[in-house]
Amino acid sequence: MSAPTFRIVAVDLFERGVVLRMPFRFGVVTLTACPQAFARARIAIDGREFEGASAELLAPKWFDKNLALSNDDNFDQLRQSARLARDAYVDGTVRTAFGHAAAHYAEHERACAAHGLNPLIAGFGASLVDRAVLDALCRAHGVSFYAAMRANLPGLDATLTPDLAGFDIAAHLAALAPRNSIAVRHTVGLVDAITADDVVERVDDGLPETLEEVIAFYGNRWFKLKVSGNPDADAARMTRIAAVLDRLPDYQVTFDGNEQYQDAASAAAFWRQLASSPATRRLAAATHYIEQPLPRAITLATDVRALAAERPLLIDEADGTLDAFPRALQYGYTGVSSKQCKGLYKSLLNHARCAARGTGYFMSAEDLTTQAGLAVQQDTALVNLIGLTHVERNGHHYVHGFAGQGAAPAERHAFSAAQPGLYTGAGDDIRLDVRNGALDLASLAAPGFATSAYPDFAALSPMRQPDTPAVAAR
Repeated sequence: MSAPTFRIVAVDLFERGVVLRMPFRFGVVTLTACPQAFARARIAIDGREFEGASAELLAPKWFDKNLALSNDDNFDQLRQSARLARDAYVDGTVRTAFGHAAAHYAEHERACAAHGLNPLIAGFGASLVDRAVLDALCRAHGVSFYAAMRANLPGLDATLTPDLAGFDIAAHLAALAPRNSIAVRHTVGLVDAITADDVVERVDDGLPETLEEVIAFYGNRWFKLKVSGNPDADAARMTRIAAVLDRLPDYQVTFDGNEQYQDAASAAAFWRQLASSPATRRLAAATHYIEQPLPRAITLATDVRALAAERPLLIDEADGTLDAFPRALQYGYTGVSSKQCKGLYKSLLNHARCAARGTGYFMSAEDLTTQAGLAVQQDTALVNLIGLTHVERNGHHYVHGFAGQGAAPAERHAFSAAQPGLYTGAGDDIRLDVRNGALDLASLAAPGFATSAYPDFAALSPMRQPDTPAVAAR
């Protein structure tokens, strides 16, 4: 069938505060609290109106790591991107779902740039709207996200990616085969406790607080290890982590540089130290890839083939524009991350690029602390659709489920009842259900974009207007 066309009637933006149960340090920030953004879209199709929704954390110091900006500045940057996307998409024109995204891609990037907002920030606002619109489209046709994408209901094409002009995107989508479960890759942040000796003051909320406790509680066998860019400090910390992981009969690892190594030589030196030390040799052998070791500013101009010969490299923060992945391939990278906050359609198009290029090119499923409810469900469905078998999930470790979001009991119970197998607990304690290191995804195949429940929009706050205009990146 041809992709249906429709008009976007309205997009409403909301937010709600999230409090972390323990600090999470990644890159240059230690996060303890943060707002979560919500979008609710209404579309008109065949004379009827349908609603859809999406959500995403307003994470600071990832989209823009300028230390001159406060966390509040970063929140306002992301709010501004969402507002600009909303205003662009509600233009009265009838298009396909992807047609709306493609029509506004360059325009939205320019509008964000005029406010000093980089392409990653631009992608955040557009993706928030795209996902809410796609949810509405799925509901209009009574189909799941998986069925919608396999039938190419959004009308995805190579309009924005001329390098895919000769590739059959529709056939590629039709061949996708999502599974009913996915392995969870546990994040070990830079200040996370490894053993009980590292805990200064316990949270004591019934959930694990150390790496040892996480393994015993959730049964994880996949791990994502954050590094700081200091080779000696990183090597010492990896030695302590390896001492815990080596007790397992088997485990798998990925590394996240978070742009912390200033050049390829220092990143390679760290890797050689890791691989040659008896204390971390098994950990090195279990490593599948290294994510974004260098600053984004030099990633697409620095040859990393020497390091890539040791382990595959992928871009994450450097993946700001739709041409970033093909450009990175010229310098030795072979992978790119999927994060819905960077763009729903960007992930799908980059996956098509990997398929078009064949063996050796890959995507990874990375997290930016997606929260219980819409955010974690939609992102997990996306990476499951494109066939990834493990996904970084950290939101459930740093935030105590729906309670950490301040969700009312009725909302918590609605999600728990609507998504059987995905959540566990009762009362105040409803959270993601990681069992034997995996998530049960069967409930994500219901009509809509991976959700059969919605937040209580009446209880959410309208998205804040910034106190000052968006601050330009320096």
